[in-house]
Amino acid sequence: MEVKQIYTNCLAHGAYYIESNGEAAVIDPLREVKPYIDLAESRNAKIKYIFETHFHADFVSGHIDLAKKTGATIVYGPTQMKAGFEMLVGADNQVFKLGDSTIKLIHTPGHTMESSCFLLQDKNGKPTALFSGDTLFIGDVGRPDLAQHVIANLTQEKLAAHLFDSLRNKIMPLPDDIIVYPNHGAGSACGKNMSKETSDTLGHQKQVNYALRKNMTKDEFIKELLNGLTVPPGYFPKNVLLNIGGYESFDKVLKRGMRPLSAKEFMEVLTARKPMVIDTRKAADFAKGFITNAINIGIDGSFATWVGTVIKYIQQEILLVVDEGREEEVITRLARVGYDHCIGFLKGGMQAWRDENFVTDKIKTITADEFCNIAANNDSIMILDLRKKSEFDAEHLLNAQNLPLDYVYDNFEKIDKNKTYYVHCAGGYRSMIFISILKPMGYHNLIDVNGGFGEIKKSGKLPITDYVCPLTML
Repeated sequence: MEVKQIYTNCLAHGAYYIESNGEAAVIDPLREVKPYIDLAESRNAKIKYIFETHFHADFVSGHIDLAKKTGATIVYGPTQMKAGFEMLVGADNQVFKLGDSTIKLIHTPGHTMESSCFLLQDKNGKPTALFSGDTLFIGDVGRPDLAQHVIANLTQEKLAAHLFDSLRNKIMPLPDDIIVYPNHGAGSACGKNMSKETSDTLGHQKQVNYALRKNMTKDEFIKELLNGLTVPPGYFPKNVLLNIGGYESFDKVLKRGMRPLSAKEFMEVLTARKPMVIDTRKAADFAKGFITNAINIGIDGSFATWVGTVIKYIQQEILLVVDEGREEEVITRLARVGYDHCIGFLKGGMQAWRDENFVTDKIKTITADEFCNIAANNDSIMILDLRKKSEFDAEHLLNAQNLPLDYVYDNFEKIDKNKTYYVHCAGGYRSMIFISILKPMGYHNLIDVNGGFGEIKKSGKLPITDYVCPLTML
């Protein structure tokens, strides 16, 4: 019996490959399915099942493409949802044979109503691993407020109550020595305070996970679980609907996006179709020169999550400016969160654009030391801190205003176009996204502080609030 965790850091996502005696199963696959197929073929195994722990919100799963290419059966837990593809709706405690092993479906409503865990048992029937989806994380449990954005009467209180029962009645009675393999780790918005660890024994989680505390009442659980939740990213409900209703094949999405355009062709498409331009280069490179109205979302970061957060229209046509050789990576990561309408990329990058003498724009950037010198001599300057509220509450500059990038479209009108603002996040990634979004809207007096709060704090030149340990990472 073989278990492989396939972890994708940028989405804080864990998919799983399980194999026994030539038969394999994949749990919660990502959109691009070739790695799973290649793995099975390299081991002379056949993928028999695709187990989905729930209808995911933070990414588009690869279940449909994987089933079409392998003939595997898609399995969900109990649900009345009408899907746009063939699937087996499993029953609570239903057992699936996989080679010499078995996998038991354990229905655990709470994160969503169909949420289920899958218990792997060896050839002797001994439980060895629990694939817990978003029901149980390492150090946390799944937030119960996502399903109500798709089904209004599923309130967070109702789902939290279900989750309490699922954990107490279905999960906690399992043996302490089984390994818990969750769908996500730290960095995902599907839980509020997950560990960086991506697996653990159930017994240890019973000792350290607040949600598994002994003698906790249901009311105490609900109150503690809901404390610290924030509005989820806007793309979450859209991804849920894609995972339920179906989507275009990834192969077709990739082929459409992998269209190299000369600078002149790029300009023609830009003029005729008015797509959004996403520039995925490093913030420092972007600031020195970019195509007017382009948005900078660096590929070397939580790219897909921020695309889904700041680009409201999931069917938006997109043109790309990328570092040479990373085109397929960018298109793939867009597709993981349902942004399937990339229509080409700038061949030769910004150098090709400059060679045609096309207009470029710039963003003013200063070092943390330069900012500290300015702030030290003028306590009335305007400072925008774009970090999450939890980060800001933990520690911040005394006279900074918190406008989290997560809610840029709710907050931008609080900024006076006629005033100069010094803008920072933690390290410079989010601040460049923010300024690039607002610049086309007429906000031309935003100055980026390179290195962000990290470099400002390191300098020790400006007063900072006392550190308070945050209750949530959302």
